[in-house]
Amino acid sequence: MSLLHQIALTYVGGVGPMTARHLITQFGDAKSVFSASKKQLMVTPGIGNRLAENILAPQVLREAENELRFVQKHDIQVLSLGDERYPKRLADCPDAPVLIYYKGTADLNAPRIISIVGTRNATSYGKAICQEFIRELSPYQVTIVSGLAYGIDSYAHRDALANQVPTVGVLGHGLDRIYPTTNREMAARMLDRGGLITEFPSGTNPDRRNFPMRNRIIAGLADVTVVVEAAARGGALITAEIANTYNRDVCAFPGSINREFSAGCNYLIKTNRAHLITGSKDLEYLMNWQAVEEPQPAQLPLHVSLSPNERQTHDIIKAAGKISIDELSRQLKWPQSKLAITLIEMEMKGIIAALPGKIYRLL
Repeated sequence: MSLLHQIALTYVGGVGPMTARHLITQFGDAKSVFSASKKQLMVTPGIGNRLAENILAPQVLREAENELRFVQKHDIQVLSLGDERYPKRLADCPDAPVLIYYKGTADLNAPRIISIVGTRNATSYGKAICQEFIRELSPYQVTIVSGLAYGIDSYAHRDALANQVPTVGVLGHGLDRIYPTTNREMAARMLDRGGLITEFPSGTNPDRRNFPMRNRIIAGLADVTVVVEAAARGGALITAEIANTYNRDVCAFPGSINREFSAGCNYLIKTNRAHLITGSKDLEYLMNWQAVEEPQPAQLPLHVSLSPNERQTHDIIKAAGKISIDELSRQLKWPQSKLAITLIEMEMKGIIAALPGKIYRLL
């Protein structure tokens, strides 16, 4: 498929994800949609005169060309339906976007992905749950997905980073900005230990109408959606409801009947829209997951010799157990280009293993 024409399809006014998928199915690929005549378009079920004119409008391809230059300049991956890198869980959803923009290192098809959502007005109760829950999840080799919003979303990403768990933020705008701006530094760290994903092209503002669309991607990327803390109304409950329509598991932490921001969780549990959980062991039981035992670092084989650079790197990794490339670079005071060469040589010697998110441990 032509990447330009796939991008262009998302710029057509009135064409949403389901219509875009329908057009690709009818015409075979995105390029053929734009090569069709107005008459051919109008005989396609669901495509009337206005939509046909929107598809053939010359500015659509011009806007797509600008976006293509933007993603190439900033090394952004454009993943389209049918691409083996496109998240398989999301592809199973009937309203999945025809393409997504992704920047990061996390595997979007990792074996275990959990979405964590909740109120923007997180209380100390919700923060404590988030912190403990993600700490407990660390041995399960999960990837954490959330929406990079204020409140529980931000705490989920922050606690994932603190526990060296890959974390992916789903945005309600383009990759040319970060909203809220207070999360810029955290978002930058997530690029090395997770990633950022959106269906919106650059130049898209964080408008209110975008966030329900974003919520379906949060639900669609994951095996299970966990609601940590939520009021009776809000985006977290929308995400949970979408996950239910996708036949994905939903879990919620209960709270006091007097807590405003536990009302949503209690409602989900009461109406059988979510499983009640109190920690990682409940999730392990529900999902039939087992913690992944990390092998203990062995002594260096006698036949392996280390260069001075490798010895320094080895000793720091051994002391830390697991460590990110950023932290290694900071402790060694080396540029990452020098460190990357050393790490590759150590991998080839069978001394270290690379984990998701550019985390390293000894073998």
